Amino acid sequence: MRLPVCLVACALAGPAAAAGVTVTVDGVQPGTGRVFVALCVGGLSEEACRIGESAPASAPTLRFGFANVPPGVYAVAAYQDLDGDGRLARTPLGLPREPYGFSNGAGRGGRPDFSAAAFTLAEPGAALRVRLIQALPRR
Repeated sequence: MRLPVCLVACALAGPAAAAGVTVTVDGVQPGTGRVFVALCVGGLSEEACRIGESAPASAPTLRFGFANVPPGVYAVAAYQDLDGDGRLARTPLGLPREPYGFSNGAGRGGRPDFSAAAFTLAEPGAALRVRLIQALPRR
């Protein structure tokens, strides 16, 4: 009995393996709050950025690792929570009041866009740097 070529090729390929993502965050203000980093899928809203890690702001540069991430298209969003409320503080117009950054430097010249921050994750993984932008002064 002969199996169709597609079935043989699909059986040999096996399931897509997961990859690792390392994110280095620069521009942290040491000793103040926590730094949050998230992998975003399809957008930069809170709902799209559900895979996250956080750590105390203990040094000017912090490294975060994400293991077993399925291959795909992602963006990285990061911020330093200076006031300790677990959220990115914003002005009434929605502008950030705490340091923030995105992969590929997206958002430095205006509103961040998923396509500008996006990267394709494939095996074995990716290493990215995000520099926090100093936001508007807190009042």
